Amino acid sequence: MQKTANLPQMRQFDPIARELLEALNEPALLVERQIVQLANHAARELLGDIEGSDVRLAIRQPQALDHALKGEAGEIDFTGAGDFGRPWRLIVRPVGGDAVMLRLIDRSDAHAAEKMRVDFVANASHELRTPLTAIIGYAETLQEGGLDPELAAKFTATIRTEAERMYRIIEDLMSLSRIEADRFVAPTERVDLDPLLHGSIQNARNQAQACGCKLHLELQDGLPPIPGDYAQLVQVVDNLLSNAVRYGCTSAGCDVRLAAATEDGFLRLEVSDTGPGIPRHHLPFVTRRFYRVDTARSRESGGTGLGLAIVKHIVERHRGTMAIDSEPGKGTTVTVRLPLA
Repeated sequence: MQKTANLPQMRQFDPIARELLEALNEPALLVERQIVQLANHAARELLGDIEGSDVRLAIRQPQALDHALKGEAGEIDFTGAGDFGRPWRLIVRPVGGDAVMLRLIDRSDAHAAEKMRVDFVANASHELRTPLTAIIGYAETLQEGGLDPELAAKFTATIRTEAERMYRIIEDLMSLSRIEADRFVAPTERVDLDPLLHGSIQNARNQAQACGCKLHLELQDGLPPIPGDYAQLVQVVDNLLSNAVRYGCTSAGCDVRLAAATEDGFLRLEVSDTGPGIPRHHLPFVTRRFYRVDTARSRESGGTGLGLAIVKHIVERHRGTMAIDSEPGKGTTVTVRLPLA
């Protein structure tokens, strides 16, 4: 980067000033009379070799530059440093004489979290509005009267179905909220896996029989108890089995397998199906709230779009990992690894 001509020369600063600047993790500049006198390592990584350059080469956004040149304490959010569109907060602090220190705080994570919150509210509103619209429409038609008993019964059944769907969505949202509230609290129960896994297979049996699906349970002998939250671990296995049956049993004769074994200090849980699988480009997103590979089919089968999000949050609370492997036409396998101690 070329230095700007006809600008005041750089002056010597106490070495301690550079050491203090280098101690900051975020990009930081010491600017005097419009010249970048010092830049720490993070700033040089972001902006290049800017010491001795005009500060306008580092801060290009006009409003942010005005704050930097005023010499007064202040803060402003802007984009235009480093990657295109990357959000930053510029913090300006006078440090004596004509010098100011500029700190650049990366706001990418905060912006991403805010976007997730906005998207979540929008998605939740949409998911609840759809069944609510149906309920209101059918209820108004029933209220008007004049329907034959058979049609009235169909309308009533639809109202009940949509109300139950709303109830499941609200239950899953409340469950997610509870899980997130406890995400930093390590579970302390000792969970016996054998009855938990047998119980989950039994819970899924009716759903599997309705789809013509076969369930298989493969357990290692003598599985040890693991530290965990019993109710949440039941949710993990139930949700994975329900998903496998709902989306992996598209025709009679499909198989769903639940396997559990110990491996290198972890419990390894696998739920696999022989269904249509998931296209690879969907895999990074299937644990997002309300994300659906096939929206119409998911709603028709009673899915809320929150099952894998719940599983992911529970696994993270238990300090475990979750992986999804799928290939179109060959089925899907979800692997959860939970620490034994």
